[in-house]
Amino acid sequence: MQHSATPYEERLTAPRSWWLISFLVGVACALVLLPFGTLPMLGGLVGGTAAAAVTASSYGSPRIRVVGDSLIAGEAKIPVSALGEAEVLDAEEARAWRTYKADVRAFLLLRSYIPTALRVEVTDPDDPTPYLYLSTREPERLAEALKAARTASA
Repeated sequence: MQHSATPYEERLTAPRSWWLISFLVGVACALVLLPFGTLPMLGGLVGGTAAAAVTASSYGSPRIRVVGDSLIAGEAKIPVSALGEAEVLDAEEARAWRTYKADVRAFLLLRSYIPTALRVEVTDPDDPTPYLYLSTREPERLAEALKAARTASA
């Protein structure tokens, strides 16, 4: 059964400070090219800023969506029927699951600038992945969306 509405969608965008850093990278490129004249300096400013902004944008492009009976997290698409319970992780617990509690077989969609996360068990016996670790700014909403999708698909 495919639902037409998307109950949850989030883009893990880079923080605003990264855009300022992109501009500062452009300024640094301009300063490097300053001895060559005004035109190369402006080219360095524009080119350096653009390159840094594209890098920041592409790093902040993954999306987490619950669509119909699937969870789409970055490049992964997992049916909600293969997922177990979801655990909301606060900043301290999320850090623990990123470091010493982490399992090397786990699927991690993590962004260091997002302090909270959701840990979802994988119940599919054919899948060696024990859990999904998803950085999210709204872990409670994502957990509710997964629960609703699991209920609707059952």
